[in-house]
Amino acid sequence: MCQILITERLYDREFLRRWVNWAEYLREEHPDKPQTFESFEAILPTLYAPYTPEFAERESGVAAGAIVEIAREIGRAGSAFATHVWRNAAAGNLGGWQVARALQFLSVLVGAVATAGGTAPSFYNKAIPAPPLMPPPAKVWSELLYPQEYPLAFFEMSFLLPHFLREGRGKLDTYFTRVYNPVWTNPDGFSWVEMLTDEAKIGVHACLTPIWSETAWFADYVLPMGHGPERHDLMSQETHAARWIGFRQPVLRVALEREGKRFATTWEAHATAGLGEVWEEDEFWIELSWRIDPDGTLGIRKWFESPYQPGHKLTVDDFYRWIFEHSVPGLPEAARREGLEPLAYMRKYGAFLVEDGVYRTHEKALGPHDLEGAVIDPGSGLVTKGGATLGIQVDGQAMVGFPTPSRKLEFFSKTLKDWKWPELALPAYIRSHVHWSAIDRSRGEFLLLPTFRLPTLIHTRSGNAKWLYEISHANPLWLHPEDAARLGVATDDLLKICTEIGAFVDKVWVTEAIRPGVIACSHHLGRWRLAEDTGGDRWSTALVNLETPGPGQWRLRTVHGIRPFPSDDPDSERVFWEDAGVHQNLTFPVQPDPVSGQHCWHQKVRAERPGPTDRYGDVVVDTNRAHEVYRRWLAMARPAPGPGNLRRPLWLPRAYKPDASSYRM
Repeated sequence: MCQILITERLYDREFLRRWVNWAEYLREEHPDKPQTFESFEAILPTLYAPYTPEFAERESGVAAGAIVEIAREIGRAGSAFATHVWRNAAAGNLGGWQVARALQFLSVLVGAVATAGGTAPSFYNKAIPAPPLMPPPAKVWSELLYPQEYPLAFFEMSFLLPHFLREGRGKLDTYFTRVYNPVWTNPDGFSWVEMLTDEAKIGVHACLTPIWSETAWFADYVLPMGHGPERHDLMSQETHAARWIGFRQPVLRVALEREGKRFATTWEAHATAGLGEVWEEDEFWIELSWRIDPDGTLGIRKWFESPYQPGHKLTVDDFYRWIFEHSVPGLPEAARREGLEPLAYMRKYGAFLVEDGVYRTHEKALGPHDLEGAVIDPGSGLVTKGGATLGIQVDGQAMVGFPTPSRKLEFFSKTLKDWKWPELALPAYIRSHVHWSAIDRSRGEFLLLPTFRLPTLIHTRSGNAKWLYEISHANPLWLHPEDAARLGVATDDLLKICTEIGAFVDKVWVTEAIRPGVIACSHHLGRWRLAEDTGGDRWSTALVNLETPGPGQWRLRTVHGIRPFPSDDPDSERVFWEDAGVHQNLTFPVQPDPVSGQHCWHQKVRAERPGPTDRYGDVVVDTNRAHEVYRRWLAMARPAPGPGNLRRPLWLPRAYKPDASSYRM
């Protein structure tokens, strides 16, 4: 589609000239050519000439005529073209990060970035206020979080942790899993079980969780955290072209306090109502920090002291009061107009609109104060001051620009070039590890799609929602009638799905809602517990046995499915369903993309009829084989260091960013 927009000149020429880093591309890749936008325009069609509609039809199965028609409609939509990439294409495939980049290129070509009707960068529409005290970033680099092999990964590479520890990269003294159920959610869950039960690898494991989980079975401490209605929190989502902030409050505590009762902590309100010691997370970390450093000599406690009463413990009221008074523009004034303090205003209304009509934030002009003492580079147009980049000069006007090294939208990524991936510096196409040409359907091979989600369930966190599980309690294999006929199976028959490291047995659902050659098995289902009366909610979990026939050999077998049970809730004896689904993720090897580091979820599998000893719900895995597959994918990476002997590019945002001094190897 990009190729059609380019060759038919349906792109927004002025937007590309002003906001795409074509000049950097010419300097780096074509220094011998005229350094003009016209020169770039002449080169651009040659870069995408191979990507014809006919090529795309051969690769995807989508008709060339449809591709042309859609591309021209996008050209007509122009800056009002809105599109978004989510999960499967990007997170399912080897090179999926290029899928996201190519789709963004489509928006850039028609100038539909941060425009009315277009798609904005997410941070344009989020309000993220600063807390009262922010500890400095750590000066110690953790190779277990950010290994050398994946210098361009945004998130920590936590799904590889069992393999890092298995090959001797380190040991964890104390490990917190926070609202994280890796045994069930992650690929290769039995490698997690092996790690969590080996004290030579992990000393203490504390599981912070609002619900019971499969991972909690293997924890030394299970620490109950509040659900959304049981805690304070700030929310800001990209719902529309605005920035707003929401204030979540613990329902029970607020209700009791409106009756005149007072509590020092939220867990005390829960305990008063007979709900046990369920902590809200803000208070847990404050309390833990004070217990670790009771007199402040370690330098930890000071970051959790009240900004209003120095030396006293921070409370949630102090925390949010300070944020609303100092970090949310316009809120103090809005509260004052109603005769309220900012905290009381937010407790009353729960949300505040910070800014409406947020468009073209990159065009925000730098003011005289910003430019005082600043330097403008004549070649790149970058505006710098004191070693920091403030913005970019475009057509003589100094503006904020985009948060990239060039302050423009990076058609050409110098970062990728500098960090050993020069052939991928432009938006391009990477064949997936489950491309159709690598799948031999005559041998029973399929692409397994394991990531699609039912609209009724949420990750692993809805297992205690009885009404939702009444609606959805099975994850059969979606199979096209052509494939069902070839395999000789019908709806409710069993199939054994063999992955590289194991197999699982599930029921078939024959449907034309899936493409031939693809098997789909939904996320969420396959929850289990190891004891009859304890563990995960019995609305959703099967009782299972875990067996280890040999080193690295694992088998999970269902003892029985969901059954009615006596409880304080009469509905528990009305349970009519037995199926709990099948835990497919256990059988997936880790498949880290060598550039982005993301796990490539899609699986090449073989479908076969079960053997005489196979039963519904069976899962078998060889973790020795899983480690071999990990090593094969690891070998595809191109490790740090990069320029300047750095572990990571300094400019790249991170969920948690260590101190800059620790970046140098």
